[in-house]
Amino acid sequence: MRILRVLLPALLLGVAALGGPAAALTPLSVQPDDDAVDITPAIERPVGEPDRIQVPTIPGPDGIVRRIEVRAEQPGDGKQWIVFALKNEGDEQIDRLLVSPNFRLPGSGALRPDLGEPRLRAVTASQGVRPEREDADDADIFRLTLDPGATITYVAELSSPNLLQLTLWEPDAYKDKVNSFTLYRGIMLGISGLLALILTILFVVKGSVMFPAAAALAWAVLFYLGVDFSFWRDILDLTPQADRILRAGGEAAFAATLLVFLFAYLNLNRWHVRYSHVVGVWLAFLVAAVGLAAYDAPIAAGIARVSLAAIAVAGFALVVYLAVRGYDRAVTLAPTWLLLVVWAGAAGATVSGPLANELVAPALIGGLVLITLLIGFTVMQHAFAGGSVAQGDAIDVERRALAIAGSGDVVWDWDVEADRVHASPELEAALGLKRGALQGPAADWAEIVHVDDRDRFRTALDALVEERRGRLVETFRLRGADGHCLWWTLRARPVVGADGAVVRCVGALQDVSASKTTEERLLQNAVQDNLTGLPNRELFVDRLDAALSLAGVDAASFKPAVLVLDIDRYKKINETVGLATGDTILITVVRRLSGLLKPHDTLARLGGDQFGVLLLSEPDAEAVTAFAESLKRALRAPINFAGKELFLTASIGLALSDRGAEQNGGGEAALKNAEVAMYHAKRFGGDHIEVFRPNMRAATTDRLLVAGELNRALERGEIKVWYQPIVRLDDRSIAGFEALMRWDHPRYGRRPPSEFVAIAEESGLIVELGLHALDEAARQLARWQREVPGEPPLFMSVNVSPRQFERQDLVQDFAAALERHEIAPGSLKIELTETLVMQNPERAAEILKRLRALGAGLSLDDFGAGHSSLAYLQRFPFDVIKIDRSFVRPKGGGERPVILRSIVRLAHDLGMEVTAEGVETDSDAVELFHLGAAYGQGFAFGEPMPADGCDRLLGLAPQGIARRVMQGAMRRA
Repeated sequence: MRILRVLLPALLLGVAALGGPAAALTPLSVQPDDDAVDITPAIERPVGEPDRIQVPTIPGPDGIVRRIEVRAEQPGDGKQWIVFALKNEGDEQIDRLLVSPNFRLPGSGALRPDLGEPRLRAVTASQGVRPEREDADDADIFRLTLDPGATITYVAELSSPNLLQLTLWEPDAYKDKVNSFTLYRGIMLGISGLLALILTILFVVKGSVMFPAAAALAWAVLFYLGVDFSFWRDILDLTPQADRILRAGGEAAFAATLLVFLFAYLNLNRWHVRYSHVVGVWLAFLVAAVGLAAYDAPIAAGIARVSLAAIAVAGFALVVYLAVRGYDRAVTLAPTWLLLVVWAGAAGATVSGPLANELVAPALIGGLVLITLLIGFTVMQHAFAGGSVAQGDAIDVERRALAIAGSGDVVWDWDVEADRVHASPELEAALGLKRGALQGPAADWAEIVHVDDRDRFRTALDALVEERRGRLVETFRLRGADGHCLWWTLRARPVVGADGAVVRCVGALQDVSASKTTEERLLQNAVQDNLTGLPNRELFVDRLDAALSLAGVDAASFKPAVLVLDIDRYKKINETVGLATGDTILITVVRRLSGLLKPHDTLARLGGDQFGVLLLSEPDAEAVTAFAESLKRALRAPINFAGKELFLTASIGLALSDRGAEQNGGGEAALKNAEVAMYHAKRFGGDHIEVFRPNMRAATTDRLLVAGELNRALERGEIKVWYQPIVRLDDRSIAGFEALMRWDHPRYGRRPPSEFVAIAEESGLIVELGLHALDEAARQLARWQREVPGEPPLFMSVNVSPRQFERQDLVQDFAAALERHEIAPGSLKIELTETLVMQNPERAAEILKRLRALGAGLSLDDFGAGHSSLAYLQRFPFDVIKIDRSFVRPKGGGERPVILRSIVRLAHDLGMEVTAEGVETDSDAVELFHLGAAYGQGFAFGEPMPADGCDRLLGLAPQGIARRVMQGAMRRA
C-alpha cells in the first residue's frame, strides 16, 4: 500500500503528460493589486473531441493531478478549446473579469479584416465558483473567483477560431476604463455631428460642389464613428452580423467620400480629363464595395482599407504636384493631407500588428476627427475668406490694371520731361534693392543694367524718343544687390503729347531668367556633353568638317587624323562599381586623355564610353600611330578604387585623312571610318589599335550586323558549348566542368565571347543562348554521369546572365531541363555573379531558394570583385564560392593577396566549398590547396574544350569505352 501511495501520483502525472498541450501549462499568478493582466500568451489550445474535451488540471497543494471533462454547448471541430490556469497565492479571495473583445482594430488585418464577432461561448473552472457571463455589447465577459491559495484550471469554449485578446481585469478598473472611453466617444460623436451639420448648412448657403463633398465626408465619418462606438447597434438593436456589415459599409463609404472630396476640392476636371475618368472608375468601384458589404463584409472592408491608403498616398502626391505649380487650393490642403498620410500610415501599422497598444484605436479615432475638422475649416476658409472682384462691368482702365496685376509683370514708366523712371516695388524686391532705389533719372537707373547690355539699352530708349512711334521690345540683364543678374524683357510704347513730342514711355518688365537659363542650357547641351563638358558628336563632326576643308586647301602641311577610342568591357565595370563611380572613372579617363593633346587638337565624347580625337598636331602617319600608343599606355595606368587597382584597356580605330575626303562624305564619313576600324580592333579582344583600310567595310563588325548574324547562328548550329575542367586540388581528379559558349562563324572563324555575349545581352538574344547552353550542358552531364559513375557524381556549372535572371521563367526553364535529362540532385549548378545577386537581394534570395528546392546546385561567381553584404550573403543558399582570379593570382612580388585566406575561411564558416579561378601553375594549385580551397579551375588543368576532348580526359575515348563494355560483360558473366 505504501508503494501504491508513492507511485499513484507519479502515474497520474505521467497520464497527464500524455494528455496534450495542457500538461505543459504554467499557472499565472494573480496579484490583488493588478488592474489588468493580458493572459493571451499564457493560454494553451488543446485538441479535443467535437462535443467534449478532457484536460488534466494543474497540481494543487496536495500535488495531485486531476482530469476534468467539459462538454461543448455547441459541437465543433475539436479545436474550439483554450485552457489556462490562474493561481491565488494570497490570503484573500480575488474577483476578476475575464474580457475578450468582439472587435479589436490592432491586428485586425488589411486585405480580409476581422470585423468582430463573439469570441467566448462558455468558461468552466476545475474548482470553486462557476464563472458567470456578464452582459456586454462589445465583449465577452465572465466573472472569475479565486479562493485563497487555490490553483484553478479554466477551460473555455470559443465561438470563433480567432481569439483577439484575453485580459483579466479588476472589476472597478474595468468599469473606470469603460466609463472613460464612453465619455471620450461621446465627445467625438458630438464634434463629428456638429461638424457634419455645419458643413450641410454651408452646402445650402454655397452652391459650389466642394461643399456637398465636404458635408458627405463629415457624415461618412460620423456614421463610421457610430458603428465603431456601437451607437447604431444599441439604438437599432442589431445583431453582430449586421454590425459587421455596417462596419464594412462605413469604411467603404468613408473612402468613397474622401475620394469625391479630393476631386471636388482640387477641381481636378480643370487639369486633365483623365483625372475625371480615373476618379469615376475608382468611385464606382468603392460604391460597389459598399453594396458588397451585405454579402461579404471582410472583402468589402479590405477593399476600402487598401483604397483609403491609395487615396492618401496618391492624393498627397497630386496635392504636392499642384502646390508646386502654384495652385492655391492645393497649397491650403497640403498640411491637412500630410496629416492624413501620417494617419493612414499609423492605421496601417495598427491593423497589420506592429502598433497594438490599447490607446492606439482611440487615438486614431481622434486623429480622424481632427482631420475632418481641418478639412471643414479649409472649406469654410474658401467660403468666407475668399474675396472676389466686385460685380458689374469694369471700365477699360480697370481691365488693363487687372490684366497687369494678373500677369505678374512689373510696371515700368519713364517720365521723359522730368527724366524720372518709376518701377513697381516688385522689381526692387526681386533684385534685393532698397525701396526707392529704382526711382530716379534714366541715367542712374541704367547703372543697374549689365555693362554688356547698357549701350544697347540706352540706344533703344533714345531711338524710341526720337522716332516717337513704334514699340520697344528689349531683353537685358539687371544686376541685383548681391551682384547676381536676372534677365528681364521690357515692352514699352511712347506717349506723345499735344506738341508731338514724347512725354513718357510706359510699359512692363517681365522676368525671363528661367527661359533664358533653359535656352542657354539647351544651346550648351546641343554641342557639349553634360558629364565631361567635352564637345559632343555633332560639334566634333562640325570641327572635323572644318579641318577637312582646310586640308583640301593645304594638304601638304595640314593632315587631320581621326581616332575613335572605346573602353573595353566598360559595361561590366559599370555593373561592378555602380553608375556614379563609373562616371567618376570616365572623368578620370578624360583628364588623362586631355593631358596628351595639344591646344589645337579636339577631344570629344561620342557617347557612352566612346571618345573621339581630332588630331591636328601630328602631320605624318607614324606620329599618329605613336600618339595612339601613348593613349593606350595612359589608359593602362591603374586607377585606385576602394583599396583595389582597376586596369582599363581600350580599342582604338584610326582614320587618316586622304585626298578627296571632304567630297566623299566629309567629317561624318571620316568618323565612320574610324569607328569601323575601332570595331575591327574589338574583334581581337580589345586593347588593340587598327588603322582603317577600305577592305574593312566588307568585314565590318558593326553591332547591328553582329546581332543579326548571331540570331541566325543559333538556328544554323554555329553556337557550340565547350567545357573547362574543374579539378579537386587534393588528388587532381576531375570533379566537374564549367559550360562556356563559343561561336564558330563560317567566314570569320571562332569569335571570342567578349565580342558576341555583350551584343547578345543588349539585344535580348542572351536568353535563347542561355537556354541552349543550359539544355546542352544538362544533356552532356547526364551522359557523363551514366558513363562515369562515382560518388560524388560529376557536376556542371552553367552561367546565368542578368537578362536570364530577371525573367520570371528561370525556375521553370531549369525544371524543364531536369525533366528532360536524368541528373543527380545538386550536380547541375547555376553560376551567378556577386554583382548580379546584389542588385536586388530580396528577389535573388527568393529565386535561389526556389532553384535549390528543385535540386539545383548554386555557385557564387567572381566573389570579391563586387560589393556584397555579408548579412545578405548568409541568406543566400550558395554551396560553392568561386574566388575571382584577381585574388588568386600573385602580386608583383610573388605573394598572393592577404585577403585570399580570409575569403576561404569565411566560405568555410558559411558551410560553402571554395573554387579558385585562374590557377595557371602547379605551384598555384599546391598553395591554394593548403589555403583550404577544394577545387581549382584554370589553364593548369585544361583550357575550354569541346565534349570529345573532355571524353578523353574522362577515359571515354572509343578504346576506353570498348574496354569498359568488355569489363562489364565479364563481370556479369
